[in-house]
Amino acid sequence: MLEEVRSALLPGSGEVRFLDCTLGEGGHAQSFLSSWPGIRYTGIDADPVIQAKARERLAAFGDRVSFRVGYFDEVLESMLDDIENAESADPRRFDRILLDLGISMFHYVESGRGFSLSAKDETLDMRLSPDAPRSAADIVNGEREEELARIIYEYGEERLSRRIARAIVEARRQSPIRTSGRLEEIVFGAVPAAYRHGRIHPATRTFQALRIAVNDELGRAARGIASAARLLAPGGRVAVITFHSLEDRIAKMVFKTLAGKLDLSFAPAEARPIIDGMDRTQGFVLPFKKPLEPSEAEVAANPASRSAKLRLLERVGAAEAAA
Repeated sequence: MLEEVRSALLPGSGEVRFLDCTLGEGGHAQSFLSSWPGIRYTGIDADPVIQAKARERLAAFGDRVSFRVGYFDEVLESMLDDIENAESADPRRFDRILLDLGISMFHYVESGRGFSLSAKDETLDMRLSPDAPRSAADIVNGEREEELARIIYEYGEERLSRRIARAIVEARRQSPIRTSGRLEEIVFGAVPAAYRHGRIHPATRTFQALRIAVNDELGRAARGIASAARLLAPGGRVAVITFHSLEDRIAKMVFKTLAGKLDLSFAPAEARPIIDGMDRTQGFVLPFKKPLEPSEAEVAANPASRSAKLRLLERVGAAEAAA
C-alpha cells in the first residue's frame, strides 16, 4: 500500500521528522526520502540482519537517516522517557509515524528461521530479534497441550487447535520437533482430509500463531501504537498497516479510544496505562471513518497485500486543541 501510505503521510513544508517503527529493508523509507528533501528519517527494526540491508539501501541519504535496533514498543518507550524527561519545555516530537505490522518477505524467503511453510529444512525459530527469550521450537516442545491449543486458537484463530495441539504433543514424545518442515507435516496429518485442500495451507494459522507468540506481536502492537500516538507533534499523523483481524482490532480500538469514540476500558489492556498517562488536552481525530484497503491492481500484482488495511490517526494542532 505504498501509494496509500504516501498520500496519508504526505509531509508538510520545511523539516519533517519521520519515524518508521518497522523499517524492514527500507522500501517506505527510500520512497519518502527520495521524494521529500525536508524529511529527517528514523528507522527502527528488531532484526539487525534486515536492518543491515536497509542501511546499505539508504546509505546515499547520509545523515538524513538514523537507525535504532530493537522491538519498536521498547524503543518507543525509551524515546518517550527521553522526551518527557527533557529539560526543554518544547521537546521535538515526530510529525509522521508509520507502523507496518506485516512480516517482511526477507523473513519468509531469506532468514532461514522457519517462518515459511515452503522451507522444509529450516530451524523452527521464528524470532524477529535474537534477544527474544523463546523460539518457536521452545514453545512447541515445552508447552503443555492445553497451552499449545490456546496459543493456536487465540493467535491463529484455528478452529482445530485442540486436535493440532494433541498431534504436536504425541509427535514430540517420539523426538523433539526442530524444523518447520516436520511441524508442517504434523499439522497436515492432524487435520481431516477435507481440510487439507482449502484456500490456505492447513498449517498456515498454526505458524501464524507461533510467530505471534514468539515475538509478543499483539502486546507489542498495542503498546507501540499507543506510544506512537503519544510521540506525535501537534498536527502529526500516525499510520498503521495491519494484515490480520487480531492486530487490526488493536489498531482500531487504540485509535478510537484516543479519538474519544470509546471509553478507555475498550482499549487493549497493554495500551491502557500508556493512554491513561497521556496529557488529555492533546486531542486526536480519525481522518477516515473506515480503513483504507489496497486497490484491485495492487492485489492482482501482489496477492499478499489482499488482507492489508491502513488506519490513520491525527493529533490536532495546538490552536485546535485549545479551542
